[in-house]
Amino acid sequence: MSGETPVVRVVVADGEMVRTALRAILDAEEGVEVVGEAATGAEAVSVVRALRPDVVLMDVRMPEIDGIRATEQILATLEDPPRIVVVKTFESDAYVYDALHAGAAGFLLKQSAAEELVQAVRLVACGDSLLYPAAVRTLAGRHTRRRESPAPAWVARLTGREADVLRLMAAGLANAEIAGRLAIGPATAKTHVAAILAKTGARDRTQAVIAAYESGFITLG
Repeated sequence: MSGETPVVRVVVADGEMVRTALRAILDAEEGVEVVGEAATGAEAVSVVRALRPDVVLMDVRMPEIDGIRATEQILATLEDPPRIVVVKTFESDAYVYDALHAGAAGFLLKQSAAEELVQAVRLVACGDSLLYPAAVRTLAGRHTRRRESPAPAWVARLTGREADVLRLMAAGLANAEIAGRLAIGPATAKTHVAAILAKTGARDRTQAVIAAYESGFITLG
């Protein structure tokens, strides 16, 4: 029927117990459907290629190939790939940073509340990123090497306003919040974000923020 909200189609790639729990939570939500599951990284790639979901919940520690390599393969081989959310434990920070670097849209703890899980799926399905500023800053501090080479060329190509917007993106502000902070229109903020993604070569906001840290544009001092 016309006017209905599209169903968010999800693939869950994790161990059996976690898959069962996540499916129960998501299938209980109106407008969300788990369309497939995978027990290994290789199976995740195959299932996603076959089913073309909107969102993938991906464990980073998977048999055969890990979730990082699976993320890379999915994003590299599909023209319109799904949004991938890393599902992590407290102990897997190093893996999470690698997954974000590979193109994951964000991460969640396996211990997250059901409401947080559902909200995350809906958020990334709309094209947003799960960007937790303090967590990303901590991860960048642990895993980004101190730069000794010149900053990449894109840093010099940023306009002053784009530089301001990128700093606010790193602080976790959404477009509407950026617009309010800089006294510009929401459409203008969106245009600046698009320009930043193009100049940094980033797939999304998370990738742009990681690039900002790794380039030295945002310092960790």
